[in-house]
Amino acid sequence: MTRFIPPVCFSTVAASFAVGLVLLAQLSATVDAADPPGRPNIVWIMSEDNSADYLRHFDPAGAPAPNIEALAAHGVTFDRAFSNAPVCSVARTTLITGCYAPRIGTQFHRRHVAMPMPEDLQMFPAYLRAAGYYTTNNSKEDYNAVKGSDVWSDSSRKASWRNRPDQSMPFFHVQTFADSHESRLHFGEAQMTEPTATDPADVKLQDYFPDTPLFRYTRARYHDRMMKIDELVGGVIDQLREDDQLENTFVFYFGDHGGVLPRSKGYLYESGLHVPLVVRVPDRFQSLAARELGSRTNGFVEFVDFGPTVLSLAGLEQPEGVDGKPFLGIDADPDKVDRRDETLGYADRFDEKYELVRSLRIGDFKYIRNFESFYPDGLQNNYRYKCLAYQQWRELHQQGKLTGAAKQFYEAKAPEALYDLAADPYEINNLWSNPEHATRLKMMRDQLDDRLKSLPDLSFVIEAVMVDEAINNPTVFGESHSGQITKYIDTVNLALLPSEQALPGIQAALEDADPWVRYWALVACSSLGEAAKPLTPAIEKFLVDVEPLVVIRAVEYLAVHSDIDTKPFLYRSLERATNEPELLRMLNTIVFLRDFHGYEVDPDKFQFLPVLLPIDPKGEVIRRLQYLKGEI
Repeated sequence: MTRFIPPVCFSTVAASFAVGLVLLAQLSATVDAADPPGRPNIVWIMSEDNSADYLRHFDPAGAPAPNIEALAAHGVTFDRAFSNAPVCSVARTTLITGCYAPRIGTQFHRRHVAMPMPEDLQMFPAYLRAAGYYTTNNSKEDYNAVKGSDVWSDSSRKASWRNRPDQSMPFFHVQTFADSHESRLHFGEAQMTEPTATDPADVKLQDYFPDTPLFRYTRARYHDRMMKIDELVGGVIDQLREDDQLENTFVFYFGDHGGVLPRSKGYLYESGLHVPLVVRVPDRFQSLAARELGSRTNGFVEFVDFGPTVLSLAGLEQPEGVDGKPFLGIDADPDKVDRRDETLGYADRFDEKYELVRSLRIGDFKYIRNFESFYPDGLQNNYRYKCLAYQQWRELHQQGKLTGAAKQFYEAKAPEALYDLAADPYEINNLWSNPEHATRLKMMRDQLDDRLKSLPDLSFVIEAVMVDEAINNPTVFGESHSGQITKYIDTVNLALLPSEQALPGIQAALEDADPWVRYWALVACSSLGEAAKPLTPAIEKFLVDVEPLVVIRAVEYLAVHSDIDTKPFLYRSLERATNEPELLRMLNTIVFLRDFHGYEVDPDKFQFLPVLLPIDPKGEVIRRLQYLKGEI
């Protein structure tokens, strides 16, 4: 499926690089003179799917966690730590590579194919291992990139620093606890009789939730899960103490992204990105933190920074080609870390649900660009809706019983959003149309725009093309097609202009020879909605476009904003799909049109799809088909 217009020229990746041990003398100076020189151990303790506000240490309404609080008392609390992505595989790939996922092609959850690492760059534990560290992971990986054979000394449920062949070896260990995973909230109605240690009457619900007994019980149950996480964290600390390694070891505790009540995991709100992070600093290596024990910082740190920080603590050079910067260790200046005030967020396909959203937070202001703003947040995702709270929220919407902020989850969004988090921590009051914030809105819009173009952001190539055209080297592919990606971004951003300015530009883009310019022009039309109706005759012509996904985008607009019968063209496009992501993208449109615009589809039309393409029998296309056929 070679459908991408060749670029004029190709650029190359930087020359190869190597990593070695440096500055051991500085490290040994941090050790008591009576002890031999050494290097610190580093342990990561990750809890799945929890944002910072579910812990009392970060929010008075959170759960008590004495073991995590004890870590903070002997270390540093990072009050503004962020995952770059609000979902497991993308977040964990960002952690392990130190790279922004849309730059290296690892931004889709779950992956259809594993993307190769950028040339001459390895997952960061490989550098530690080459330098003599014993590297272990217990046990979740969940990477969207191809893992090298030299990353872990052991990655299994039995992996532990205790298994290292030479007990004098320094170690890097990752421990993941799933007791806070969203699946822990997939309980049935019968289980609601089970008492919780946390009183549901005492919990504080987010302002965008309907205040129901079910939502209160769900939050209380999750507080109990966080208290369990705290017990498990204490168990790791006990092991380090038993091994006489606690004061040789930096211990990081953090969530692998936000979550997990509705409107968190999978979304670029603070509830999906803002994670708890405390780092316990060992007595022997306090100078590598250069901070007072028990201190807190508001300096921004994000997941791309975590790998470089570990390398800095270990005294290793930073590899070229990573996007992150250390926030502890020999390469980190605490004063400069404290002044960091920016973080980038990205959300793309989450299981079978497609959407393209980017965010930029600077200080207390958050800018979100909803490139497909016509998709409500509540668009179906099968796994997400196993949660009873999600189901109840949707039922209340369908019954017309939602009011205020609770309604927003099932409504179309604005193409862009600006939130003042100091005044509006739940991101409810969008300031994008407020003239008092026009200057800030434009500044943040332009800054995000520049960042996406400079990456360049491979999501604008779209996944269906990436799996055919970019699989061998997505990073080089992005660099060599950066001019085209810039054009795609500029095209879809026409939706941000007043309609009288936007429509001439969109009309010109619809006539472009590149099908993907036409594709993004049609997305801009759907974002403009009724304001794009003068272009209806032009849009109708694309119902017979040579590119099936261009047809689907035309259907998406016309089915909502015209009386044109689009179904024959939609069904024909399904038959023309040539890979699984392409078909999945089409099914996303069908679910959106059916669920939110009453677009009736014939389930019999889907019977042939699994035999036309090689489709994962347990994958995302099957999930969409099951939902459309009413099988779930």
